[in-house]
Amino acid sequence: MNQIEINNVLKLLPHRYPFLLIDRVLDYSKNESITAIKNVTINEPFFQGHFPRHPVMPGVLILEAMAQSCAILSFKSIETLLDKGSIYYLVGIDKARFKRPVEPGDQLIIKTKIIRKVKRVWLFEGSAYVDDNLCCSAELMCTYKDVE
Repeated sequence: MNQIEINNVLKLLPHRYPFLLIDRVLDYSKNESITAIKNVTINEPFFQGHFPRHPVMPGVLILEAMAQSCAILSFKSIETLLDKGSIYYLVGIDKARFKRPVEPGDQLIIKTKIIRKVKRVWLFEGSAYVDDNLCCSAELMCTYKDVE
Protein backbone atom coordinates (compact mmCIF):
# COMPACT_ATOMS: atom_id res chain seq x y z
CA MET A 1 0.00 0.00 0.00
CA ASN A 2 1.15 3.53 -0.80
CA GLN A 3 0.41 5.43 2.40
CA ILE A 4 1.27 9.08 3.00
CA GLU A 5 1.53 10.30 6.59
CA ILE A 6 0.69 13.86 7.66
CA ASN A 7 4.26 15.22 7.42
CA ASN A 8 4.38 14.26 3.75
CA VAL A 9 0.82 15.49 3.14
CA LEU A 10 2.10 18.90 4.32
CA LYS A 11 4.78 18.78 1.61
CA LEU A 12 2.15 18.20 -1.07
CA LEU A 13 -0.51 20.73 -0.03
CA PRO A 14 -0.22 24.46 0.73
CA HIS A 15 -3.13 24.26 3.19
CA ARG A 16 -2.64 24.54 6.94
CA TYR A 17 -4.93 24.49 9.96
CA PRO A 18 -7.81 25.16 9.98
CA PHE A 19 -8.10 24.48 6.25
CA LEU A 20 -6.00 21.35 5.88
CA LEU A 21 -8.66 18.66 5.45
CA ILE A 22 -6.56 15.55 4.77
CA ASP A 23 -5.05 13.76 7.77
CA ARG A 24 -3.54 10.79 5.97
CA VAL A 25 -3.55 8.96 2.66
CA LEU A 26 -4.37 5.29 3.06
CA ASP A 27 -3.47 4.28 -0.49
CA TYR A 28 -2.95 5.71 -3.94
CA SER A 29 -2.18 4.44 -7.39
CA LYS A 30 -0.39 6.90 -9.70
CA ASN A 31 -2.58 8.14 -12.56
CA GLU A 32 -5.56 6.24 -11.16
CA SER A 33 -6.99 6.76 -7.67
CA ILE A 34 -6.47 7.74 -4.04
CA THR A 35 -8.08 6.97 -0.69
CA ALA A 36 -7.57 9.52 2.08
CA ILE A 37 -9.04 10.23 5.51
CA LYS A 38 -10.23 13.26 7.43
CA ASN A 39 -10.86 12.72 11.14
CA VAL A 40 -13.78 14.97 12.05
CA THR A 41 -13.61 16.26 15.63
CA ILE A 42 -15.80 18.59 17.68
CA ASN A 43 -12.78 20.94 17.87
CA GLU A 44 -13.21 21.96 14.21
CA PRO A 45 -13.81 25.73 14.12
CA PHE A 46 -16.79 25.48 11.74
CA PHE A 47 -18.85 23.52 14.28
CA GLN A 48 -19.26 26.67 16.42
CA GLY A 49 -21.69 28.05 13.87
CA HIS A 50 -22.73 25.04 11.75
CA PHE A 51 -24.88 24.23 13.73
CA PRO A 52 -24.48 24.86 17.49
CA ARG A 53 -27.19 22.42 18.62
CA HIS A 54 -26.63 19.87 15.85
CA PRO A 55 -23.04 20.09 14.52
CA VAL A 56 -22.72 19.09 10.86
CA MET A 57 -19.62 19.38 8.64
CA PRO A 58 -20.43 21.85 5.84
CA GLY A 59 -20.84 20.19 2.45
CA VAL A 60 -18.47 22.65 0.81
CA LEU A 61 -15.72 21.45 3.18
CA ILE A 62 -16.40 17.84 2.25
CA LEU A 63 -15.95 18.88 -1.39
CA GLU A 64 -12.78 20.78 -0.44
CA ALA A 65 -11.42 17.63 1.24
CA MET A 66 -12.08 15.77 -2.00
CA ALA A 67 -10.27 18.51 -3.95
CA GLN A 68 -7.28 18.28 -1.61
CA SER A 69 -7.11 14.53 -2.20
CA CYS A 70 -7.20 15.25 -5.96
CA ALA A 71 -4.22 17.59 -5.57
CA ILE A 72 -2.22 14.95 -3.72
CA LEU A 73 -3.00 12.35 -6.39
CA SER A 74 -2.02 14.78 -9.15
CA PHE A 75 1.33 15.63 -7.56
CA LYS A 76 2.08 11.97 -6.90
CA SER A 77 1.11 11.13 -10.49
CA ILE A 78 3.40 13.73 -12.05
CA GLU A 79 6.04 12.95 -9.42
CA THR A 80 6.56 16.48 -8.15
CA LEU A 81 6.04 18.49 -5.00
CA LEU A 82 4.19 21.76 -4.70
CA ASP A 83 6.66 24.58 -5.17
CA LYS A 84 6.53 28.31 -4.50
CA GLY A 85 5.96 29.07 -8.17
CA SER A 86 2.85 26.93 -8.60
CA ILE A 87 -0.57 26.29 -7.13
CA TYR A 88 -3.29 23.71 -7.59
CA TYR A 89 -6.78 25.17 -8.07
CA LEU A 90 -10.22 23.64 -7.85
CA VAL A 91 -11.91 25.06 -10.98
CA GLY A 92 -15.20 23.18 -11.18
CA ILE A 93 -17.67 20.94 -9.38
CA ASP A 94 -20.44 19.03 -11.14
CA LYS A 95 -23.04 16.50 -10.05
CA ALA A 96 -22.48 17.15 -6.32
CA ARG A 97 -24.88 15.15 -4.15
CA PHE A 98 -25.10 14.92 -0.36
CA LYS A 99 -26.57 11.73 1.08
CA ARG A 100 -25.98 11.93 4.85
CA PRO A 101 -24.54 14.43 7.34
CA VAL A 102 -20.97 14.19 8.61
CA GLU A 103 -20.78 14.77 12.37
CA PRO A 104 -18.11 15.10 15.05
CA GLY A 105 -16.47 11.75 15.74
CA ASP A 106 -16.87 10.55 12.15
CA GLN A 107 -13.93 9.46 10.04
CA LEU A 108 -14.46 10.66 6.49
CA ILE A 109 -13.05 8.23 3.92
CA ILE A 110 -12.41 10.11 0.67
CA LYS A 111 -12.03 8.18 -2.58
CA THR A 112 -11.20 9.93 -5.82
CA LYS A 113 -10.21 8.63 -9.21
CA ILE A 114 -8.94 10.30 -12.34
CA ILE A 115 -11.46 10.37 -15.18
CA ARG A 116 -9.21 12.21 -17.65
CA LYS A 117 -6.34 14.64 -17.93
CA VAL A 118 -5.82 17.17 -20.71
CA LYS A 119 -2.63 19.20 -20.34
CA ARG A 120 -2.83 20.69 -16.83
CA VAL A 121 -6.57 20.18 -16.34
CA TRP A 122 -7.69 17.07 -14.49
CA LEU A 123 -11.22 15.66 -14.11
CA PHE A 124 -11.93 13.46 -11.09
CA GLU A 125 -14.80 11.44 -9.71
CA GLY A 126 -14.97 11.67 -5.94
CA SER A 127 -16.91 10.02 -3.12
CA ALA A 128 -16.84 10.49 0.64
CA TYR A 129 -17.98 7.85 3.11
CA VAL A 130 -18.45 7.41 6.84
CA ASP A 131 -18.10 3.71 7.58
CA ASP A 132 -19.58 2.24 4.41
CA ASN A 133 -22.25 4.91 4.03
CA LEU A 134 -21.98 7.33 1.11
CA CYS A 135 -22.07 10.95 2.33
CA CYS A 136 -21.18 12.88 -0.79
CA SER A 137 -20.30 12.33 -4.44
CA ALA A 138 -19.20 14.76 -7.14
CA GLU A 139 -17.10 15.34 -10.23
CA LEU A 140 -14.24 17.76 -9.61
CA MET A 141 -12.12 19.65 -12.11
CA CYS A 142 -8.70 20.92 -11.00
CA THR A 143 -5.73 22.59 -12.62
CA TYR A 144 -2.08 23.07 -11.84
CA LYS A 145 -0.98 26.65 -12.52
CA ASP A 146 2.27 28.60 -12.38
CA VAL A 147 2.04 31.76 -10.31
CA GLU A 148 4.43 34.65 -9.72
